[in-house]
Amino acid sequence: MHSLILLLDTVSQTPSPTPSLKDGLTPDQVSPGFLGFLATFFVVAIMVFLIVDMVRRIRRVRYRAQVAGELPLPVIPEDELSAEVPREVKSAAPPEDKAGKHR
Repeated sequence: MHSLILLLDTVSQTPSPTPSLKDGLTPDQVSPGFLGFLATFFVVAIMVFLIVDMVRRIRRVRYRAQVAGELPLPVIPEDELSAEVPREVKSAAPPEDKAGKHR
């Protein structure tokens, strides 16, 4: 009961119109200061760089998918297909140059 009366007494007091610091504190001790600003600026700069890089990479992947969808699939003659290798694997392999190496 006694704590309830103290709580009601504290709530009924009007707050001070201007906020003030506790005794012994200065505004410099409670603000982040220049080092806090530099740390925040560094984090924001890194995030901007990462977002721009991510957008660039997503756009590049989207363009590659569009180009790949517009190109016709390679046609492989029946005599080059072997019985051991399925047609899907054969058509997905990269083209070979004259020396027999993959490009």
